[in-house]
Amino acid sequence: MSLFAKYTEGWSFRTNTPSFDEGDEIAVFVTGVEAGTPVARVGDTKLRLPDADPGLVDKRVLLRVTTFDDDAHVGEAEYLETVGESAF
Repeated sequence: MSLFAKYTEGWSFRTNTPSFDEGDEIAVFVTGVEAGTPVARVGDTKLRLPDADPGLVDKRVLLRVTTFDDDAHVGEAEYLETVGESAF
């Protein structure tokens, strides 16, 4: 094994379109509202929060993924609780 291979062993790159499974609970920032529905973006992936308050924009929230389309990188999630605020 070369020195370079030893040095880079175990490295991986993050994707800009992460996938989620139904039931995953994650903490994310709500970044905007589309057609009255709050949206959280993780890279280029969008999670819509249909039952959440549009006033959650710029807040860090805990959510549970309810549906997810791996091909379109779009899903829906259930709002669980607010866990923080933006530092902006």
